[in-house]
Amino acid sequence: MTRIPNGALLFLFLVLFGVASGGRDVPGDFLRLPSEALKFFHRGASDATDDDSVGTRWAVLIAGSNGYWNYRHQADICHAYQLLRKNGLKDENIIVFMYDDIAFNPENPRRGVIINHPQGSDVYHGVPKDYTGEEVNVNNFFAAILGDKKALRGGSGKVVDSGPNDHIFIYYSDHGGPGVLGMPTYPYMYADDLVDVLKKKHAAGSYKSLVFYLEACESGSIFEGVLPKDMDIYATTASNAVESSWGCYCPGDYPGPPPEYDTCLGDLYSVAWMEDSDRHNLKTETLGQQYELVKKRTLNDFDFYGSHVMQYGDIALNKDALSSYMGTDPANENNTFVESNSLRPTTKVTNQRDADLVHFWEKFRKAPEGTAQKTKAQKHFVEAMSHRVHIDNSVKLIGKLLFGIEEGPKVLNGVRPTGQPLVDNWDCLKTMVRTFETHCGSLSQYGMKHMRSFANLCNAGIRTEQMAEASAQACVSVPSGPWSSLHKGFTA
Repeated sequence: MTRIPNGALLFLFLVLFGVASGGRDVPGDFLRLPSEALKFFHRGASDATDDDSVGTRWAVLIAGSNGYWNYRHQADICHAYQLLRKNGLKDENIIVFMYDDIAFNPENPRRGVIINHPQGSDVYHGVPKDYTGEEVNVNNFFAAILGDKKALRGGSGKVVDSGPNDHIFIYYSDHGGPGVLGMPTYPYMYADDLVDVLKKKHAAGSYKSLVFYLEACESGSIFEGVLPKDMDIYATTASNAVESSWGCYCPGDYPGPPPEYDTCLGDLYSVAWMEDSDRHNLKTETLGQQYELVKKRTLNDFDFYGSHVMQYGDIALNKDALSSYMGTDPANENNTFVESNSLRPTTKVTNQRDADLVHFWEKFRKAPEGTAQKTKAQKHFVEAMSHRVHIDNSVKLIGKLLFGIEEGPKVLNGVRPTGQPLVDNWDCLKTMVRTFETHCGSLSQYGMKHMRSFANLCNAGIRTEQMAEASAQACVSVPSGPWSSLHKGFTA
């Protein structure tokens, strides 16, 4: 009997499901991944807030993922911490959430070091371990924002104990989907719950103004039609409500990581705002000016590889100086702000949702033939792909069972007009997710892309019993790999 080599099996799998075609024009034997993202300067700081008028500056930094393939999210957060400390914020006023499984991960080629740029220095050293591992969860994140120490479960106990004259900066980096943000623990964070927490913070009168920078796919959907404009909150997002955001400094990208790395080092929107902040005088640069620069760089010269940075909430706050929220580095005080973007766009980037596959493929590509490492890398890749195919096909079939072969895809893929929230009943959305996962297994980070489909079922009036029946018919079996497992509970 003829033995089929490992490589042949993997290639057959890729061809069958169309993963090996299109998208990434990379030389050699890199995986060519499709992307599902849609193809799609200003006032000075004359009214910028002077340091004397600023109360305490607070910052909450959160990486919502774990796993070495998600290296970039914790790298983003560590970089943000170093930036804020250099700019004068005190450790007691910076709260860091990260799983902390990257720096000393066996796969990390530089033990104890995390970098956020191909030529970057270590950004991990000195980062406080406020909330790590299972402490990185929705409950603790919300408690920290609200200053509610009693609601915390574990961690350092540090919270935003802010007053009416204080300025708050919140930065989140991870995977997302329509109306949802990932977490390394379940459940995930939903837009209505997040905005409800921000409303409570505003009602308590415990800040003067709040800025929220959000890195995730479909991140615009977290605030669009949901965040009020009268709460002294200004938010920018890495993408609009219907498109992916992008990883950068990835294997096969330009520029790529050092050759010993097989994972992405950063995210396009995130490195754009931080690399801009690293070099400018933040006393004279406004939120609005940075928004314009980051928007241009993240759009990547209207290239296929890019997303539309958006702004929400109280847009008038974008006249504030960045220093009101981030402080400023005295070494940059003589740097003149230039409206033209001095940071050249990254010419090749990677869809956030494909970055894990890039990592698994790199591990497989580099492993010697016939070794245990090669077999293990192939197993991880095939498990991830099996989960994707299962989730995609199950959701499509549920739509057809509920609405018919022709109408099903139309309902699932429908997009509401700009300015409307994703769904009218958020509890219904969470119930649909739990019902699906009961019969079909966990959505995990990839499955968040289907949240719009579940929302559309709610908007179309589908009842829980109908969803349960359709899910049971669609999912006669569930992949046995870790991505589909419900061992961590439901994502909603």
